[in-house]
Amino acid sequence: MRTDDASRPEPRTSAPVLVACGHGTREPAGRRVLAELRLAVARARPRLEVVAASVDVQKPALPDVVARLSAEGRESVIVPLLLSTGYHVRVDVAGAVAASGGLATAAAALGPDPVLVDVLLDRLSESGAAPDALVVLAAAGSSDRRAVADVERVAADLAASRGSPVLPGFLSAASPSVAEAVDRVRAASPPGSQVVLATYLLAPGDFSRRLAGVGADLVTAPLAPHPLLAELVVRRYDEALT
Repeated sequence: MRTDDASRPEPRTSAPVLVACGHGTREPAGRRVLAELRLAVARARPRLEVVAASVDVQKPALPDVVARLSAEGRESVIVPLLLSTGYHVRVDVAGAVAASGGLATAAAALGPDPVLVDVLLDRLSESGAAPDALVVLAAAGSSDRRAVADVERVAADLAASRGSPVLPGFLSAASPSVAEAVDRVRAASPPGSQVVLATYLLAPGDFSRRLAGVGADLVTAPLAPHPLLAELVVRRYDEALT
């Protein structure tokens, strides 16, 4: 049977493969959300091959993916689906690049970036947060000071966009904790003030569930899925090539 040319999929380009590398999670909802993000990236750049990888918990593991592509003589760009430049970027991603024989390149982490502030503003609006709500930026946390600084920068940019202070809080490894940040904001504010957690996590999982129990009045949804995120991933890919 003859097939109309218009119905045939476009051939892949010879451009380096985009390795969309997440942290990995055992949470089915989190896996679905990250899979949706990768599909959105593929739709945003239809002729570019996009493959999945993870640095922890989930298969396929990043070293295996990069080793397979390199063994085939194929170049790749690893785009970390991570919000800060912490251990996984500096060690796991850098290690995969070093083992690739010069065929892999590392892109920057997704954050900090103004696009993430735009997504956070959308999430705050969707949650029903009042314009004068007191906001705590709730992040995963890291023992790497550079990753903490990345979160603090996003908090400062979100505060500038809202015109009111935003205090960062962390779920692990850094301080203040999210619960401590909520307590500080409440203590410094008039009684009855609305306190909102702006969830600075990419996908749902154990960390996002923990936010429900820290005493805020509202908790926003994680960042993904959101159309701006796919555009950011593609931009990180392009930046790594240039």
